[in-house]
Amino acid sequence: MGRILFIRGGAVGDFLLTMPSLRLVRETLPENEIEVLGYPGIASLAVAAGYADRVRPLEDPRLATFFAPGATLDPEWCAYFASFDVVVSCLYDPDGYFAGNLRVAGVQTLVSCPYRPNEQPPHVPAALQFAQPLESLGLFLDDPSLAIAYPGEVEVAPATIALHPGSGSPRKNWGQDNWLAVLAALHREKPERRFLITSGEAETETIGPFLKTLESAGLPFQHLPSAPLPELGAIYGRIEGYLGHDSGLSHLAASAGARSLLLFGPTEAGIWAPQSPRTEVLRAPQGRLDLLPPETVIERAGKLFTAS
Repeated sequence: MGRILFIRGGAVGDFLLTMPSLRLVRETLPENEIEVLGYPGIASLAVAAGYADRVRPLEDPRLATFFAPGATLDPEWCAYFASFDVVVSCLYDPDGYFAGNLRVAGVQTLVSCPYRPNEQPPHVPAALQFAQPLESLGLFLDDPSLAIAYPGEVEVAPATIALHPGSGSPRKNWGQDNWLAVLAALHREKPERRFLITSGEAETETIGPFLKTLESAGLPFQHLPSAPLPELGAIYGRIEGYLGHDSGLSHLAASAGARSLLLFGPTEAGIWAPQSPRTEVLRAPQGRLDLLPPETVIERAGKLFTAS
């Protein structure tokens, strides 16, 4: 049995866009042991999906020397890296210092993948770009989508629509008053609907006023802050629909098979949008979400969530 290591930092969306590469390796080389060196709270998704066997934390100060030229490398980490038959690194390494030090540590086969996709035309989905270097191993990714049944015993009302009203950048967010109008319209259309509102660190200062607005409007909702990602994936796999922006949780919802409507503003959907047949992307005029009227989103959401 061979041993393969994937090294991937970054945020939730970046990791999920790398998951098709992990799936490709798992399905093509099923007898191999696959480990992920990354942030456990995020990389645990690969274990939950069955694409990796274990995760090792990336946050070790001893790794800092691997990013410096000619540094004295930690012997334990050198032995760890050398124990793998193949190392696939998706870390930011513009000067090649990390790759060079991995070779010094004894890594024989190293595949360096891009940390960020090329955003120049033609716009190629990020998942395909991340997987392209694996072709040097004879592995070719044909399907950049994800369809994962995240394990977990969760109870969700069948008429639940989830909303993640934030993202990693304010420029990618639609106004909360607009979201209020959409949720109110969806509730009028189907009064038994309930809403699941998620939030993370990026929404710490803004989520409170939004929740108070929903409460004042009499909309039935549950707030789920900073839930473990595999658990949230299991929830998303059981809901009626999902609403959001270009965010990591939108990728999680799409990977779980949620019927999703995603609003894209300044980022290029052809690169960053989840590749899922159950996901619809609504692009804002001129890439400006402030030019996207609630009526347009209400109409698209109503059609999507009532589709069979």
